[in-house]
Amino acid sequence: MNLHVIDTGFFKLDGGAMFGVVPKSIWQKTNTPDENNMCTWAMRCLLIEDGDQLILIDNGIGNKQSEKFFSYYYLHGDAALDTSLKKAGFGADDITDMFLTHLHFDHCGGGVKKDDDNLQMMFKNARYWSNEDHWQWATQPNPREKASFLKENLLPMQESGHLHFVDFKADSPFEQFDIITADGHTDKQMLPKIKYGDRTIVFMADLLPSIGHIPLPYVMGYDVRPLLTMEEKDRFLREAADRGYILFLEHDPVHECCTVKHTERGVRLDRAFSLKEIL
Repeated sequence: MNLHVIDTGFFKLDGGAMFGVVPKSIWQKTNTPDENNMCTWAMRCLLIEDGDQLILIDNGIGNKQSEKFFSYYYLHGDAALDTSLKKAGFGADDITDMFLTHLHFDHCGGGVKKDDDNLQMMFKNARYWSNEDHWQWATQPNPREKASFLKENLLPMQESGHLHFVDFKADSPFEQFDIITADGHTDKQMLPKIKYGDRTIVFMADLLPSIGHIPLPYVMGYDVRPLLTMEEKDRFLREAADRGYILFLEHDPVHECCTVKHTERGVRLDRAFSLKEIL
């Protein structure tokens, strides 16, 4: 099995929204804001190559929304979904499975493209994986998350017949990883727990967006159940420190991976590194 980092570019979000109740005087030590209080974030995806399977985990924000929409998020950087796939030696048609941790636009927007004003599947040969509970949550959104669930990202998956649901009562449909669910950020977010040799790599999605979010109170204002996020983070980070998990960071603007350790102040960063250092 081979793993490939798929960078899809950077965007900006309000620093206060990303760190919730934590004061700017503290969070800016790890994430420097610009003059508008916006911080840069990665949209870093992961491609699992295993035999005839090519499993892509998340796909970034895409490029089909309006200029006005993108003006809110300041997309920048040279990386893009298609060029990063090409750099890894693959094209969109090679992807067999598109695994979506959740359906917020910065995680699933690249899965549907616009051709001549028509919406088409970016990965025409792939099964797109969500779960039934989260799909219902996303397609009947609450007011807090409504702006994050865009119908043009979601409905084509179902209408084209590409959409599949993970059944949590059964084993994972993938031999390569188990699935951890988390409900604090959004309902039934799915985190792949990848078996890589004698190591365990966990794709953290929005349970842990960046190294700066490791301390328990550092919870995003976007989370629908912030106290539950704290409980889920606490439980997971303790296990990660005990078992030496490698945490793959989707949104950290600098660091691809990290490990954590127990300290007198709770679980904290052990070390940060690129994925290729362990491959």
